[in-house]
Formats: sequence, C-alpha cells, structure tokens
Amino acid sequence: MIFEKINTVQTSEELLDKAFRRATRAMSGKTISGRKTAIEANESMMLTAGNILTDNLKNIVRRFPTFENLPPFYYELADVMAGVDDMRQSLSRLDWASAKIHEVTRDHVGKVRKARDPLPVRKQCFGRLSSIMRSIDKDLLFLNESRNKLRKLPSVSDEPTIVVAGYPNIGKSSFVTKITGATPEIASYPFTTKGVSIGHFFVGNDRYQVMDTPGLLDRPMSERNEIELQAITALKNLDAVVLFIIDATETCGYEIEDQKRMLEEVRSGFKLPVLVVANKADLPQFRELDFADMKMSTATGEGIEEVTSTLIEMVKKAIAEKETVEENEITDDY
Repeated sequence: MIFEKINTVQTSEELLDKAFRRATRAMSGKTISGRKTAIEANESMMLTAGNILTDNLKNIVRRFPTFENLPPFYYELADVMAGVDDMRQSLSRLDWASAKIHEVTRDHVGKVRKARDPLPVRKQCFGRLSSIMRSIDKDLLFLNESRNKLRKLPSVSDEPTIVVAGYPNIGKSSFVTKITGATPEIASYPFTTKGVSIGHFFVGNDRYQVMDTPGLLDRPMSERNEIELQAITALKNLDAVVLFIIDATETCGYEIEDQKRMLEEVRSGFKLPVLVVANKADLPQFRELDFADMKMSTATGEGIEEVTSTLIEMVKKAIAEKETVEENEITDDY
C-alpha cells in the first residue's frame, strides 16, 4: 500500500532527546586532556546531534509519497482525510529545518575551533537546534496524525473496477463472493461505519476488482457528511462501473421506491456507467421492475454470469472512451 512506508513521525522533543543522547555517547568515549581534545569532543557532539536530526527529518520527508505521482483515487482520498496542500507545506518546513540545522551545525563547528572554551559554543549550538526543532513541532504532530489516517486506507488497485451499491441486505456481499470465488478481503476506510469488501477475479489475463462499500453507498446522500460525499467522489477516478442492486422483493426492509430514489442519487453523484439489477429472482415476492436492466439471484446463482459479462463489457467500453478523450486532449495540446 502506498502509505505503509510512512513510519511513526516522532515529536520534536523525541527527536531532540535521541540526538542529544547520541551526542553524549559520542563524547563519552573520548579522553579530554587539553584544549585540542576538548574542541574535538564538542565538535563530535555537535556533528552527531546535527546529523541525527537532519537524517531523521529527511527520512520523514522521503517516506511520504510524492503527491503528484499518486493515482488520482488515492490523491483525492489523501486530500479528503488530511489535506494534500497542508501536508506539502509541513513537509516543506521539515525540509527547511533539515537544511537550517545542517547550516547551524557547520557554523558552530567553525566557531568552536576558534574558541578558547568550546563548551559555551556547543551549548549555543544545541540551543539553536532545539529552537529550530520546536518551531516545526506542530508540523511533526500534524504529519503523524496524517500518517495514522492514511495508513488505514485499504489497498485499492488501479485496475478495472466494479463498485457495488444499494441498500443493506440486498445481496451485495453475496454477489462479490459469488463472482470472486472466495471470501473477499475486508478493509476499513476511516470514514465508513463498516469494512469495505474488496475481491478480484480474472477473465483471461485481465484482472477485475469488485468493491462493496457499506457505510458509503447504502443510504441516501442526504444523510452523509462532507467527508463521505468527497470519498464517494474519489471513486470516480477508478476505471469503474457501478452495479446498483435492487431488492425486488422488499424483504431487505426497504421499499422499492426508496431504493429507486437512492439509485437516482448514485447516478447523479457518480457520473459513472450504472447497471441496475433486480436481485432475489428466486423468491415468490419478486417483482419485475421496468427500470431494472437485468435480474439475478445471488442465492441460486441465476443470472450472475450474464450480469458479470455485461459489467465487464461496460468497463471495457468506459476505459476505451476514457482513452479516446485523453488522446484527443493530447492532440488538442499540439
């Protein structure tokens, strides 16, 4: 997963403590017998502390992804959850602090070599390093909070995707399980009330991803908060189609009219191709719906193969149209 490489971001006090402890150890093995050895010992302490701080800050910056290179899906989710511009600014301040610490350390190494007593120079250096680190404490705290949020995102591949939508208890998870041939992995989005089911299946050499998103696509849009709405919008960046399942028996506890209203909300909110399928065709309460494109039974398997084939063709068509638009945009640029 893109964000798994980000380690815990330590606070300024933790980083300073680490740096000064290492600096003390660097001096402890030296015998001070005069001015020259005292200068060397204090110089070693300053260089050790400065290197520890600059290396740690550089590592923090390096482990965060380059946001411009993120897949659009993850870029939008990162922006929803933490704020990409805010993270960029904090990382930029860490870059500045790393360079400034290097500059201050080298400056004080030059001073200590000319000083009669190296101790005050080393103390002054450590004071400057502490001041720089404390100036970025809020950035370190913010980046660690962002890291904790981003690491909770499930692994969503940049590949053809079927997003399954509809009210609870209408057969979404059963459909995912049927076509993937195994129990799909369950991962939690920080902004959903339940785990997101993600499964995969192959057609020839092509792999397809199936996502059931409870907590996002199982209740009316009017009941969602801003973060949930933005997360739904992020799904548009996948090469995806939406399978909207209707319980045509109403045994799920939701009337068909309510389900139809949510279908219209998904259509208007997603701007993705939508296939409407009436489920539970095996039950006597099943009603033929004029707005449904197909019907199936996730209990018996009836119609699932046909539905899956239709979804695959829709995904292929959507990808082809997207590629055509991108090619035309490149041509227009020239």
